[in-house]
Amino acid sequence: MLGSTGFFALMVIVIRLASESLHTFEIAFFRSFFGLLAALPLLLRHGPGLLRTTQAPRYVVRCVLGTASMLCGFWAIGHLPLAQAVSLSYSTPLFVTIAAALWLGEQVRARRWTAVVLGFIGVLVIVRPGTAEFSAGTLVAVAAAVISGIVAIQIKQLSHTEPADRIVILTTALWVPMSLIPALTVWEWPQGITWLWVAAAGVLGTAGHMLWTRALKLGDVSALTPISFMQLPIVAVLGFLLFGEAVDRWTAIGAAIILFANGYIAHREAQLARRAATAAATSAVEPGQ
Repeated sequence: MLGSTGFFALMVIVIRLASESLHTFEIAFFRSFFGLLAALPLLLRHGPGLLRTTQAPRYVVRCVLGTASMLCGFWAIGHLPLAQAVSLSYSTPLFVTIAAALWLGEQVRARRWTAVVLGFIGVLVIVRPGTAEFSAGTLVAVAAAVISGIVAIQIKQLSHTEPADRIVILTTALWVPMSLIPALTVWEWPQGITWLWVAAAGVLGTAGHMLWTRALKLGDVSALTPISFMQLPIVAVLGFLLFGEAVDRWTAIGAAIILFANGYIAHREAQLARRAATAAATSAVEPGQ
């Protein structure tokens, strides 16, 4: 999880560097294209059977929404202070909790709803609607988080029948043509070192995704989630060193509130999962055994 967090943090930095000379739409396309090239070794490992699926419509819907989320998220990275953009991206688990309750019918009790409300207070602290510091661009970052929450639910549904590597490679493969369509409307070829930035975005994003899916299989989500929060200080430090961006007080306070809420939600979900597993194991044992 720490490796995944580092890759995603570096991806944020190279996206910002690429955005200095390239449109967001093109960055999203090249991230997808080079990400697909980085994922191709999965085919060598598993063979062409990895591409076979009976869930094609779900993949298409998931990738359309994923492309929209990527475009919004990349725009936020390119146009907002990095710490602010990353902090707002951490509101995604709040929307996952809401979507799970509305879409999947999952039971969310009072303590998790309290954490969700607390997290939204953190979002409001960062966005500060109605003040002179409010920027409509922050709503683009929030939109990315909302769509990512819906995508996370779809991935959860797919993971019941689909292996993680199939989800990674099919998702990346579909992103390429979907992100190419908007990129063509603003197309210009990258120049010089910008090629390095967009290629690095693809490789770092795919590597981070692969490590993230494996981390969640190997460890407890409540223990891993706080590690993923390291992305924020890494990005904040690099943003200050490379771009001279200081973290303002309201972003720091709001981020702390969001991260606390996310940590509690992850802890509660892990507790409930362990209880369910224990109950299932107990019910499987016949009386007298």
